[in-house]
Amino acid sequence: MTRIDHRTKKLTTALRSAGVRITRQRAALLTILAEADDHPEAVELQRRAEEAVPGISLSTVYRTLTELEAQGVILRHQFEGTPARFEHTETQHHDHMIDVETGEVIEFANDRIEQLQAEIAEAMGYDIVHHRLELYVRKKGAANPDE
Repeated sequence: MTRIDHRTKKLTTALRSAGVRITRQRAALLTILAEADDHPEAVELQRRAEEAVPGISLSTVYRTLTELEAQGVILRHQFEGTPARFEHTETQHHDHMIDVETGEVIEFANDRIEQLQAEIAEAMGYDIVHHRLELYVRKKGAANPDE
């Protein structure tokens, strides 16, 4: 079974366990979600699914995403100033850089950052349960319109 097949099955199982009927449109959306290695927003997911199976409404996309999030199989990211974006939960832990000029989302992992966060929490008497790190970035040398 391929990685995409595994993801599609996991998403389908989550919806079925929530009592949601798997229509052709939803099946197409689940495949699109399973294939996505970027962080698409709902409108982009609807556009991609519409190419495969015409007739999927944006409200169906939102309802499906909401249920998948409730089932814990996708993550919703609300990056500053952008519509919510989605990714599957079976990725390794990573953080995000968001290019403020293009909106591109870049995933990264850094052991030094993880260690420093753990040390800070420990020094303050805490254990990290969950964290999210978002860096809003601009390419070096790019003009800053605020200056």
